[in-house]
Amino acid sequence: MRDEISKLLEKEGILSKESLKELSQLDIHKFFDNVKELGEEKTEHIQKEKITKDLNTSFIGKEIYIFKEVMSTNTVAKFFAENKVSDGTVIISEKQTNAKGRSGKPWDSPLGGVWLSIILNPRIDYSKLPMITLATGVAVAKTLERLGIEDVEIKWPNDVLINGEKVSGILTEAIAKFNTIESIIVGVGLDVNLDLSDFSDDLQGKITSLKVITGKEFDENDIIRTFLEEFEKICKLFIDGEYENVLNQWRKRSYTIGKIVEVRKPYNKTYDGYVTGINKEGALIVEKIDGTLEKVVSGECIIKN
Repeated sequence: MRDEISKLLEKEGILSKESLKELSQLDIHKFFDNVKELGEEKTEHIQKEKITKDLNTSFIGKEIYIFKEVMSTNTVAKFFAENKVSDGTVIISEKQTNAKGRSGKPWDSPLGGVWLSIILNPRIDYSKLPMITLATGVAVAKTLERLGIEDVEIKWPNDVLINGEKVSGILTEAIAKFNTIESIIVGVGLDVNLDLSDFSDDLQGKITSLKVITGKEFDENDIIRTFLEEFEKICKLFIDGEYENVLNQWRKRSYTIGKIVEVRKPYNKTYDGYVTGINKEGALIVEKIDGTLEKVVSGECIIKN
């Protein structure tokens, strides 16, 4: 992680290549202060003052750091979390050059999208981690609905779709020490003003953007503000233990329930089944061909036509 932050500082002219060799001796507090200062510099497309104007939240987004370009907002957010920033701090970048998708797949994030990570410091058990991803999907969906977009659905566990095509992805990661969760990083990517030409050939027909769907451009700052408000609402339900409320909001928008899927689990284990629902922990319930029920906590579900 420190290597990536070092590259960020070098790219912005804060550190030279020669200085990188001395980073192991650099005081961590000074190092962190340099990164914070970089995140407070003026950016062209995403602007803090536009996001915070009329932002109706009590703790999400009270600290916001915006970068011109990073490899991954989640990695930067982890660095900030380890240096004890406040609960609800938001890391945003106008571009990402090596973001991480599900299963570690690389993801390029050009200008024209919303790429952000939120740092949470909740006191929760590991078993509740999948619920945070589902809750974030609901927040993204409700954000799009507030924009007047219809047919928004959530594909378990971390994709938001419009008309069956992916428009947003979510990556939740935990920072833990001695089996205790210290922080949770919630990464969100939303394709806003991207054109079809911005997507590689293998993604054509699988991924879309708000611009492609509606034929108009959106202000990313307005979308970020709306999302932060919706995220805080669903986050408060989660903190208050209203898990069934969160799950019901997810179920209403589920793309996965009622579908035939191929479940891909670790170590190349796969099987087909019918998705009957989701349980109170956020695990998918799949009826296998032999009639047995399987609880899917991790892995990948491919919708079969």
